[in-house]
Amino acid sequence: MSDHTQPPAKTAAELPTQYTPAEVEGPLYERWVERGYFKADADSSKEPYTIVIPPPNVTGSLHLGHAFEHTLIDALTRRKRMQGYEALWQPGMDHAGIATQNVVERELAKEGKSRHDLGREAFVERVWKWKAESGGQISGQMRRLGDGVDWDRERFTMDEGLSQAVQTIFKRLYDDELIYRAERIINWCPRCLTAISDIEVEYQDDEGELVSIRYGEGDASIVVATTRAETMLGDTAVAVHPDDERYAHLVGTEIVLPLTGRRIPVVADAHVDPSFGTGAVKVTPAHDPNDFEIGRRHDLPMLAVMDEHAVITAHGPFQGLDRLEARSAIVAALRAEGRIVAEKRPYTHSVGHCSRCKTTIEPRLSMQWWVKVGPLAKAAGDAVRDGRVTIHPQEMEKRYFDWVDNLHDWCISRQLWWGHRIPVWYGPNGEVVCVGPDEEPPSGEGWTQDTDVLDTWFSSGLWPFSTLGWPEQTDSLRKFYPNSVLVTGYDILFFWVARMMMFGLYAMDGQVPFKTIALHGMVRDQFGKKMSKSFGNAVNPLDWMDQYGSDALRFTLASGANPGVDVPIGEDWVKASRNFANKVWNATRFALISEATVEGPLPEAGELAAADRWILSRLNSVVAEVDAYYEDYQFAKLSDALYHFAWDEVFDWYLELSKTSLAGEGAPATRRVLGEVLDVTLRLMHPVMPFVTEQLWTTLTGRESIVITDWPLDSGFRDAAAEAEISRLQQVTTEVRRFRADQGLQPGQRVPARLELAGTGLEPHEAAIRQLLRLQPEGEDFSATASLPVAGAKVSLDLSGAIDFAAERKRLAKDLAAAEKEKAQAQGKLGNEAFLAKAPEPVVAKIRTRLETAEADIARIQAQLDSLPAA
Repeated sequence: MSDHTQPPAKTAAELPTQYTPAEVEGPLYERWVERGYFKADADSSKEPYTIVIPPPNVTGSLHLGHAFEHTLIDALTRRKRMQGYEALWQPGMDHAGIATQNVVERELAKEGKSRHDLGREAFVERVWKWKAESGGQISGQMRRLGDGVDWDRERFTMDEGLSQAVQTIFKRLYDDELIYRAERIINWCPRCLTAISDIEVEYQDDEGELVSIRYGEGDASIVVATTRAETMLGDTAVAVHPDDERYAHLVGTEIVLPLTGRRIPVVADAHVDPSFGTGAVKVTPAHDPNDFEIGRRHDLPMLAVMDEHAVITAHGPFQGLDRLEARSAIVAALRAEGRIVAEKRPYTHSVGHCSRCKTTIEPRLSMQWWVKVGPLAKAAGDAVRDGRVTIHPQEMEKRYFDWVDNLHDWCISRQLWWGHRIPVWYGPNGEVVCVGPDEEPPSGEGWTQDTDVLDTWFSSGLWPFSTLGWPEQTDSLRKFYPNSVLVTGYDILFFWVARMMMFGLYAMDGQVPFKTIALHGMVRDQFGKKMSKSFGNAVNPLDWMDQYGSDALRFTLASGANPGVDVPIGEDWVKASRNFANKVWNATRFALISEATVEGPLPEAGELAAADRWILSRLNSVVAEVDAYYEDYQFAKLSDALYHFAWDEVFDWYLELSKTSLAGEGAPATRRVLGEVLDVTLRLMHPVMPFVTEQLWTTLTGRESIVITDWPLDSGFRDAAAEAEISRLQQVTTEVRRFRADQGLQPGQRVPARLELAGTGLEPHEAAIRQLLRLQPEGEDFSATASLPVAGAKVSLDLSGAIDFAAERKRLAKDLAAAEKEKAQAQGKLGNEAFLAKAPEPVVAKIRTRLETAEADIARIQAQLDSLPAA
């Protein structure tokens, strides 16, 4: 990929004694970009591997959710690049219609202006200026994180190429009668003055009131309950269930709507739940989505009683009132007429709010543009059912099918100025013309373009192919479509993923947009609570990267990434990952000091010490294990496997065991094995922890970059005998260490000991065991005061000069008494039939565990007492 070379640097002097991420990360990233490591070549003969970045909003900045998702995508892409694929991670940003328009409008408000003062054209120019000066700060933050994207291919949903793609697909869908204009109920924000998508509606429990109102008189009256009394001005019916005998005599009749004098029908509709409330509901077709459907089924008038600002327009005393003011006034008027049957206040219920400005959403009947999703959604469902697309984890398939099999037509128009303007022109005589990208719009007096723009999800739904040059049949499109995998959160499975599926299959002649959908969960705080500024638990990932390094944050995030499951994260965990990075740094420095090497072939197995054969056997097992986890998107498991192999086996055991070999005749072989182990381990860790591994690997190997080196392969080497032998050594060492700690010996305190290893296979390891356990030779005055049989061996210790036996016996006796008391208490409860009959099973299980722990403690303490010399 590159002709750059780097002079060998194989001494510990090349590495500072401490790892300082801030000094390493920035320069390394810029070097990677300058050398073109992340560029994807459409003319390459390599097999392609493509992932698109879920485009962040141009108004956004890096949050933990971005950092989490980007870490996973970057790890996948880096590994595939090392495996020899032509890897493309496609970057870009979304124009974020409402969010961006709101940002610029707030700037104008500071100047005492509105967008209407500028006019549409000047306002759009102002947004482009803001984008050039302030938008896209997230790109710089992605570099901080280490995102290996091809920056030369960066796209923006409003750039010329993507705008052409949007106009092209709109025209095709329109010509195929899959886009139409109609009056329907939509989510309306009275503050932003636009329709908004379902994903832009946030639901929260609000306190309101539930009032029950009597419509009609006497036997011809009916009671309905509502939290939105102001909408009764637009009621055009009352509905009951067809089988509800209580109201059978009223179906088909008319009753008087209070305060208005209008007569409205009582209709029977199966949508009504007869068991809820009074079993009768007011029907306001122009202000409720369910009522709208009832209204269509019964051909009811659609009477709108509010304007776009949610101000009452209906004639009468309430005209001109805001909806909340009108609610109070209408309830008061109904109360004065004796129409209020019951009131519940406060009444907590779920209410939709605009995610941008937090204004309460108003369901509103409005003329909008729609996509007829039926045939598109069926194709999207079929692609998963027939196996062309795999959803991971598989249990998320049900959620996907629940959505695509029950999709309603999609409202794609927005009453904004920033976005892709709908390419439809209206003529003076009612003509409607949809214009494609290569067509001239109609001109002449009376022709006007539709003022609405398209929903942002419309353009982002084209992302997998529009970013590659579609509708042109580019080399990049042929090479990198379909994408290999889509990595995204389960929360936008419908809003983004399903729409990419629909548009990809439609635009690309039935070819799926990606082969795998790998879904992850949401990042939460360490207690599992959603992160939010209002909760006071939101975290700026840049702060943690500044303090602990990007690798530490990345490793923490990957360590919590189980497919489809939310990810808790806390600062202590990032700190622990920082400690892990430091451990890797120090271990590599030790290897360099020990003159570890990667040059030349590995020695034959027969030339290696057991510890060398053991670690190579374990190394290959871990390579296979990590590969399997990557293929299954099990980031938490692969991170756990790498952590425990590196820390527990390489750093805690092999480096210690190697010290004996390095001091003897086996030093050359051990140096080569040590170099191999660090080389492969760093390569395995690189996709998740790119910076520290790059710095260490290039120093260890003297080669150009770990980014473009080969991914490790499992050589197939296994040595069960060596693994068993080292396992016995570990058992002996662990048991004696535990005994030493129990006896209160300091870790570095040396004591005389006799090792009886005959027949265990541990004879060659006596020097290593003594070094690990700080055991001196026996000496002439040796007198065993404690003997430990373990793993077929026997370790006898002379503690006479190291322990006050009387004090130790007293301490152990006290501990034994406490353990026996705990045992007696647990046995007493478990022997009480009355207690067992009433106590919940988890409580009983906890007491059984306490009993088992107490019994184990008694056995352990008694063994320690027995090992002490007689008084």
